[in-house]
Amino acid sequence: MTRSLFGTDGVRGRSNTYPMTADAALRLAAAAGRHFRHDQAEHRVVIGKDTRLSCYMLETALTAGFTSTGMNVFLLGPVPTPAVGWLTRSMRADVGVMISASHNPAEDNGIKFFGPDGFKLSDADEMSIEKLFHEGVAPAQPQNIGRAKRLDDALGRYVEYAKTTFPRSLRLDGLKIVLDCANGAAYRAAPTVLWELGAEVISLGVQPNGTNINAGCGSTHPELAAAKVRETGAHIGLCLDGDADRLIVIDETGHVADGDQIMALIATRWAKEGLLKGGAVAATVMSNLGFERHLNSLGVHLERTNVGDRYVVERMREKGLNLGGEQSGHIVMTDYATTGDGLVGALQILAALIESGKPASQLTRVFAPVPQKLVNVRYQVGQTPLDTDRVKNEIQAAEKALGAQGRVLIRKSGTEPLIRIMAEAESSELLHATIDRIKSAVEEVTA
Repeated sequence: MTRSLFGTDGVRGRSNTYPMTADAALRLAAAAGRHFRHDQAEHRVVIGKDTRLSCYMLETALTAGFTSTGMNVFLLGPVPTPAVGWLTRSMRADVGVMISASHNPAEDNGIKFFGPDGFKLSDADEMSIEKLFHEGVAPAQPQNIGRAKRLDDALGRYVEYAKTTFPRSLRLDGLKIVLDCANGAAYRAAPTVLWELGAEVISLGVQPNGTNINAGCGSTHPELAAAKVRETGAHIGLCLDGDADRLIVIDETGHVADGDQIMALIATRWAKEGLLKGGAVAATVMSNLGFERHLNSLGVHLERTNVGDRYVVERMREKGLNLGGEQSGHIVMTDYATTGDGLVGALQILAALIESGKPASQLTRVFAPVPQKLVNVRYQVGQTPLDTDRVKNEIQAAEKALGAQGRVLIRKSGTEPLIRIMAEAESSELLHATIDRIKSAVEEVTA
């Protein structure tokens, strides 16, 4: 069976357009409920969401679908994605669901699933659910219909857990922190945690209205927080995305540090302290060559995976690693969480800031990145630009020209109709020329 519903991170699309319709969400929940409910015993599902307007519609439809198959539903309200993973495991639920399109605009939405272990589902689980979705499932008998209940203290549980990942001997007293929550799922949790640990918090993106999530703010638009850091003289800036599973750090000068630099900092500290497991870090093919060279200088191997934090986590579990992530800001630390957790990652950076006594500008510039550029080219659904001879020939020519001095990576986005063109090269001139040629070829065949 060919996958047509699930992408690299659950099911995603434009709100009120298939598959992000109430009807499809109900059928998807019924399929997931049937997949996870194997007997007549009590079965639980927890459902969290971000702050998009469409979350109300999808939450209601998912609740109907799950209860129709006999699952009892616990509604968490707006909470970060990692909170859903943690609460799924903490509450011994059979499945967890997060309604979010992550860093995408408010018009989009998505449905992510977590298994009873708190980790995202395997390909096999997703294929089984997709099969049931298309075939349809028999509803439960009237006496076996599930119940739904709102869990009022879900946010508080996650706040308390997040604080346990910060060294108990440390406090954030004296630190001025700019925190951008992207008008998303962490708009209450993240400021609360930092304030309770003693920080002076200057909050941005904490007034969600259903349509402003990720709009000119958060990890995809760190320039807002960077300006505020410079304006207020803050020690550091922290930017989360819409569902708070990503983190971007800004130093006191306004310089932005991406996920590679964050992972490099944590890996360096953990390797020195003997806390890094498996002698490696897992990251995607997008991570910078400079990051890989830095890890190698520490005697640490870089395990590269396909793009998507679920593939990073799969490799981490396979190899027994406890650190991985993506350049985009997913920081996965399996000692603390089952998926990327922007807030918990931020607490690790803040602990390093306090313990080292160094300014963020020294702490977060761990390696010199090889010049890298990423551009996106939109295509129409149904087009296959990467299969054309024109594009294939241009890619081969670029690989030959770069040789050992760089690399190219061209792929379809797993969440949007975009061709992502990434290149690295020691020479900036060669880098831009390479990108421009491939971009022109893709644009030519998609015109």
